[in-house]
Order: sequence, then structure tokens, then C-alpha cells
Amino acid sequence: MNIIKLDAIDSTNDYLKQLVREKELENYTVVIAHEQTNGKGQLGAKWISEPGKNLTMSVLIKDLPQDLITVFDINAAVAVAMAKLLSSLEIDNIFVKWPNDIMAGEKKIAGILIENILKPDGSFTAIVGIGLNVNQTIFKGLPVATSIKLFRETTYDSLEELAILMVNLIDSYVTLATKRKHYIWELYNEVLFKKNIPMLFIDSYDKRFIGEVKHVNKDGKLALFQDDQELHFYEAKQIKMLF
Repeated sequence: MNIIKLDAIDSTNDYLKQLVREKELENYTVVIAHEQTNGKGQLGAKWISEPGKNLTMSVLIKDLPQDLITVFDINAAVAVAMAKLLSSLEIDNIFVKWPNDIMAGEKKIAGILIENILKPDGSFTAIVGIGLNVNQTIFKGLPVATSIKLFRETTYDSLEELAILMVNLIDSYVTLATKRKHYIWELYNEVLFKKNIPMLFIDSYDKRFIGEVKHVNKDGKLALFQDDQELHFYEAKQIKMLF
């Protein structure tokens, strides 16, 4: 595993994407930053992290064949891998808040941003960005954030060790997704945040409504059961859960 460690960078995803353009990299090359000054989250949000306290990293997954695995399968596999890592650290009540936030109970402990590069031969390369709150204990202005330390009261001296565990799990679940993608989706849907609970949502027109999370389909769309007694399907940019 090729691990590139940086003191400070604006975005590990952007840095790794630039490296991919400049030279041939080993599959599962990892970029880890002590400080990320312009970390990116889903839908243009920023990922804010205290320098040196958390795991901010990006992973390169090369030449994925679209006839075996889709970009949505990759999202599901990585989210399941993240949930598995946190469960292995004995953190209870781990959920995936669609599309790619990882929750510990009611609070966000990690986030995933996957950017895909499509290739002319029908394959694609994924840049998997991960922010995992590890040793940070104060989250000013972020009332729904938490960390491993707040749950376990344990300080992790080696963020690199956590990164290696994370990458090995991602490798395992991505490989599984190429062979048994239905199983990956079963695992993903088993840990959906607020599943089968009526929740308040807001759409892109600022309209609020109640819906029950039922599942995420293999196109990455969220299925909500609504007041008309029908299932409605949404893409990530179309709605947001309010909780």
C-alpha cells in the first residue's frame, strides 16, 4: 500500500486527482493529511476538522469495470466498510445517513465523498475521500458532530494505523461488490439511518414533508413512503432530512 503523508493540503481528493493526471499510481494509493484547509463534503459542503486530531484521507481505486460494478455500488461498499470499521472499534448504533454520512447514534462521526473518473474503455476510477472524527472532542458550531474519543475515551496515537484498517476493509467490500452486489446493498440498507421512522424532509423548493425511509435502490436513490401511501424516489441533491 502506497501511503503519501502531507502536513497540510487544501483537499486530499483534489491532490490525489492531480496525481492521477500526472503519473501512474499504485492501486489503493492513500493520501493522508495532518491538516486539510478546504476539505469537501457532499453537495459542496465543507468538511471541517481540527488539525492532527482526525483522519482526513483519500484512496485511489483504479480501473473498475462498469459491467461488474457501478459508481453507486462503490458508494454502498465504502459506506458499509466505514460502518464495519466503527463497529469493530466497539462503537454502538452505527448508521449510514443517506447518501454517505456515517452516524454514531444521532451524531455524525464520519463522512464520505467519492469522485469518479470515467474512462473511454468503459471502466472508471474512484477517488474516495474520507473524514473520520477520531481524537477531536470540541466541535464548535457543529452540534451534531462526535468522535471516536467521545465514545471510547481513548486517544488513537496512530491515525495511519486506522487508515490502513479502513483501506483493507474498503478493498474487501469493493471486491465483494463485484461478485455479490446484492449482498452489499442488503448490508447498506440494514444500517440506514432512521429507517421506517417518519421524518421531516425538505426538498429543493424549500417544501417540507414527512416521509419514511424504506431503502436505497441500486441507482443510489432514496425510497420514501409518503402520505399518499406511495413510494417516492429521490436523488441526493433533491431532498434533505431534517432532524
